[in-house]
Amino acid sequence: MKKILVLCTGNSCRSQIAEGYLEKFTGDKAIVYSAGVETHGVNPRAIAIMEEDGIDISKHTSNNIEEYKNIDFDYVITVCDNAKERCPYFPTKAKKFHYNFPDPGKATGSEQQIMQEFRAVREIIKGYCFDFVASNL
Repeated sequence: MKKILVLCTGNSCRSQIAEGYLEKFTGDKAIVYSAGVETHGVNPRAIAIMEEDGIDISKHTSNNIEEYKNIDFDYVITVCDNAKERCPYFPTKAKKFHYNFPDPGKATGSEQQIMQEFRAVREIIKGYCFDFVASNL
């Protein structure tokens, strides 16, 4: 079984969304983890927009990359430039992938506008995860 790590800055939005979709799309072909170079807690808006698409990430936790330094990952996906630059080195044979998704946690405006940004980013991440699984698993 393949092991996939999704890495972001705070492990609160983008990496949590990606973890949810990768779990859905990989089925029993992979174990999916997510972590941050910091931990900010799982964003309630990320939980809400994933629930809209039928995926429950409410039990996810915000984890630090250091917690997984002894796991030999097959794939590491960084989902923001900051995480890619700050990711500590850890020995792994993992294939590395990177995509700098917009950060919905930085959206401003009315609650409706903020949620729309979360939904837009969700759709970008969903497509990326679907393509990743199709190409690599």
